Amino acid sequence: MESVFVDESSAAVELIPVTPESLHAALEGRPARYARWAQATGFTGEAGGILQIAGDQGELEAALVGYDVGQPLWMLAAAAESLPGGNYRLHEAGLTAEAIERAAVGWGLGRYRFRRYRSEPPTDDTPVRLIWPDGVDRERVTSMVAAVGHTRDLINTAPADLMPDELAAEAEGLAERHGGTARVVADPDEVARDWPCIHAVGRASEHHPRVIELTWGPEDAPPVVLVGKGVCFDSGGLNIKPDSAMRQMKKDMGGAATALGLAGLIMRAGLAVRLTVLVGAVENAVGSRSFRPGDVLTTRSGRTVEIDNTDAEGRLVLADLLDRAGELEPALVVDFATLTGAARVAVGHEIAAFFASDDAWAAALDEPARAWDDPVWRLPLHAPYRHMLESDVADVVNASSGGQAGAITAALFLQDFVPAETPWLHFDIMAFNTRARPGRPKGGEAMGLRAVFAALEARFGRVR
Repeated sequence: MESVFVDESSAAVELIPVTPESLHAALEGRPARYARWAQATGFTGEAGGILQIAGDQGELEAALVGYDVGQPLWMLAAAAESLPGGNYRLHEAGLTAEAIERAAVGWGLGRYRFRRYRSEPPTDDTPVRLIWPDGVDRERVTSMVAAVGHTRDLINTAPADLMPDELAAEAEGLAERHGGTARVVADPDEVARDWPCIHAVGRASEHHPRVIELTWGPEDAPPVVLVGKGVCFDSGGLNIKPDSAMRQMKKDMGGAATALGLAGLIMRAGLAVRLTVLVGAVENAVGSRSFRPGDVLTTRSGRTVEIDNTDAEGRLVLADLLDRAGELEPALVVDFATLTGAARVAVGHEIAAFFASDDAWAAALDEPARAWDDPVWRLPLHAPYRHMLESDVADVVNASSGGQAGAITAALFLQDFVPAETPWLHFDIMAFNTRARPGRPKGGEAMGLRAVFAALEARFGRVR
């Protein structure tokens, strides 16, 4: 974070936020060349627009940054991405404290870069830094930026470099950094005995499955459980995916990445919860030990599942984890998973579909999702569709036939493994930006993380 923010600087370029409505007023009292240059270039103050203004010696003196008043999070994101190296200072007049803090987060997100596999250094390595605005909660800003960056890094990492063992090591490192503990079940016999569906999904891979349980926080605090689908690569198994659908399956551990990113934010912020994170880390590979269509698996809970499609493997991983989550008698369970293409058909790539067993928790996401521009949309747990999961030989099938209501039937499948009295949120996410926008580059993305964190913070508060 040292290269993103700086405490103070005697030489800094002023960043002047404007909208089409406020542009004229913002230019009043400033050198006339500002207005002349804006007119000459056609700058109107539209969101994302940037007008660089030179000083008397040709140096960069100021920059007008167009933004959307309704989304202050991205006020400075485009500037952070495109301005030349140097130190910058936000002109804060007329901005609320909340808008300034969110703009600082957006600056940090705009400076995100994933360079792990680049052989050449960046052409300009001069730091681009924002002087800390007055009064912002620096720890909150840096924690939010770090959580999203960590999530993106995990998703963007090539699958060969982030198999179950490496994902488990990430969780262990996260716990160690924040004073938590992480238990990793790695022995194949133990996984097969205690986590049978996770074992079945991952047994064909040379990278043996891992079950991760991270804990943190006071034992007498309200228990909150985060669950993440950690399919490090998904070939589809014997129901193998076509090449176009398999290309980005490194992101199929995006649910686990989001759960770990959110966990890091919760721990760093010191929320007053007893946190548990459960991740099933597997590779759904093709081999002689692959599970098959027609197999019947016995889940951790004892319920039996007939396999209709081996590419509906994520819900099998989550079934075992959700059963464990229920044993902890939590105040809330939240699971994240790149689960269904049907959710993408329903809400597209840029909205996180979610399901809720508790109306109050669903409503609690509305305001923070808007405030942090982390769009979520509730889909119904429509119980009559359970008939699509009926099996002739087992308690349930893992995938409905016919191709309709796929996100809903997947959520109904999962609901069977959550105690009826337990508040539960299920996020069916893309975890990937398919287009670049300011502060949101193409690649891995933390979807739902900011909204859920803000809802948890509002409900439980902080211990410090």
